[in-house]
Amino acid sequence: MAVQFGHRFLATIALAIVVLGVMVALSAYGVLSNSKSLQSYGSVKAVNVGVYWDSGCTNTTSTVDWGMLSPGTSKNVTLYVRNEGNTAVKLSLTTQNWNPLSASNYMRLSWNREAQTVNLGSVLNATLTFSVLSNVTGITNFSFDIVIAGTEQ
Repeated sequence: MAVQFGHRFLATIALAIVVLGVMVALSAYGVLSNSKSLQSYGSVKAVNVGVYWDSGCTNTTSTVDWGMLSPGTSKNVTLYVRNEGNTAVKLSLTTQNWNPLSASNYMRLSWNREAQTVNLGSVLNATLTFSVLSNVTGITNFSFDIVIAGTEQ
């Protein structure tokens, strides 16, 4: 009888360990399934200005890969903008060609150089800030064009 009790006790302990393991696994799955990362990308179009990765303006920027961003987060990227025209220009930043189109409802791009004047041949460092709103749903990958323009004054 003592042997039977010992086997039942061990079987009960083993079952409890299995149940506990399943509960931990399900809870971990629940936590992970609520987490979302977003792949992102952005191409850069420059109008009347050059956009570069370096202050010496030798490495042209044509795309910005924002990497994986979670809802409610933002990321900064520093670029260098050079006036390549023949007169002073005022800078502006816009976005276009969102894919999917609904991504523009949940994501924002801003910078610290809106309406800044850039003299002929001058270079400014610009910080772009890309933000993903915390209520984003149904979007895992997206792309859009970043348009940096210099308008003659």
